[in-house]
Amino acid sequence: MRKALRWLLALTVLIGTVSTAGAATAVEPEATGTTTTTDTDIKDRLLSVPGMSLVQEKPYTGYRFFVLNYTQPVDHRHPSKGTFQQRITVLHKDVSRPTVFYTGGYNVSTNPSRREPTQIVDGNQVSMEYRFFTPSRPDPADWSKLDIWQAASDQHRIFKALKSIYTKKWVSTGGSKGGMTATYYERFYPRDMDGVIAYVAPNDVVNNEDSAYDRFFQRVGTKECRDRLNAVQREALVRREPLEKKYEAVAAENGYTFHTIGSLDRAYEAVVLDYVWGFWQYSLLSDCDSIPANAATATDDEIWNSVDTISGFSFYTDQGLEPYTPYYYQAGTQLGAPTIRFPHIEKQYVRYGYQPPRNFVPRSIPMKFQPSAMRDVDSWVRHNARHMLFVYGQNDPWGAERFRLGNGAKDSYVFTAPGLNHGANVAGLVAEEKALATARILEWAGVAPATVQQNPSAAKPLAKFDAKLDTRDVEREPALRP
Repeated sequence: MRKALRWLLALTVLIGTVSTAGAATAVEPEATGTTTTTDTDIKDRLLSVPGMSLVQEKPYTGYRFFVLNYTQPVDHRHPSKGTFQQRITVLHKDVSRPTVFYTGGYNVSTNPSRREPTQIVDGNQVSMEYRFFTPSRPDPADWSKLDIWQAASDQHRIFKALKSIYTKKWVSTGGSKGGMTATYYERFYPRDMDGVIAYVAPNDVVNNEDSAYDRFFQRVGTKECRDRLNAVQREALVRREPLEKKYEAVAAENGYTFHTIGSLDRAYEAVVLDYVWGFWQYSLLSDCDSIPANAATATDDEIWNSVDTISGFSFYTDQGLEPYTPYYYQAGTQLGAPTIRFPHIEKQYVRYGYQPPRNFVPRSIPMKFQPSAMRDVDSWVRHNARHMLFVYGQNDPWGAERFRLGNGAKDSYVFTAPGLNHGANVAGLVAEEKALATARILEWAGVAPATVQQNPSAAKPLAKFDAKLDTRDVEREPALRP
């Protein structure tokens, strides 16, 4: 899991970090086919929004794609107390099309991409970088202003600023922490969006009650696969001494330090304890063949490589944790964090257990948990959900604690994609649910063809799949380790 996070972070840095000191020279787009007069001056219309500035325009056939900065108040309750520049992107199709509002809950990619709902409705896409993820971080950073209401208010202001340009229907979406973000936005500003599609969104209502995760790991996949994973995880702790020597050498070679988590020993155990969770979060049952079949006879290198591939030994270093400080801050103040037991590992081998988010955030940043935050959202969804779709993966650990609907919910759904992980989507649902979900998304976006209105089973995406544009990667998110 951590290996995958390092890859994602590197990709984000390579494609997403553009200096905010001044605007980059715009790159004229390739021919985009038929456009209207409104389309041709869309850049001018976007830049006419107060507080909006251009960072870069990138070409993509059939679209205009803009990387922008938008001036946001640090504190939406007290707008006069400072501002910061928030990174957003706009994938422009046509002002006559609906708009999808996307956030992954982390950094925003500055390369053109299209989320599944955007393909389904053949629409525009506005993507927002979550506050306090660089470069969208106030300076100086008042961490008390990083909460779910402030982030929802960021989205609300962006929506209000762009609604006069994109006047058709809007739906919000996101995966993992982004799915949580879309849900929180709906809770605080239920009149903004016409629909919400939240993918693999965890819902940790009672932070210190996590038995649902233990039950999940007792039955996920097959016994053979569970036994393989458990054995490798245990063996990595049994061989702690020789493998930590290897870790020390790797750390020295790469300049890794461990001030935030406290020691290399703590980091080592945290990586190993992520192993089983990380496999099911990002892998499929068929990938179990890659796990050593007999951990007891495997070499040290085989154990190390298996853990490193799935968890990533660089993640709990200072260098690996720093980009995710905002995430762990929120986990330790509002979102909550899961914990699981390890009945297959003798107690003498587990020194720390799942560590709390506090251990992954520099001590200079104060944190206090607010247990009412998730209870409020959960209650609101159960009783007030309107036009909301939650999609989960059958084998994704995060789905063990999920959003559920009560009697007050209307035109809202919770679906589970069989056999899928943290990358579950509408396309992975069984046929009947896939058609229904697609039909409802089209209806919420105001673009359901007459044939679909008459027969929802005929629903399918309005735009053809584009291998370069349509993002189908698993949403990468650090596991919360209390």
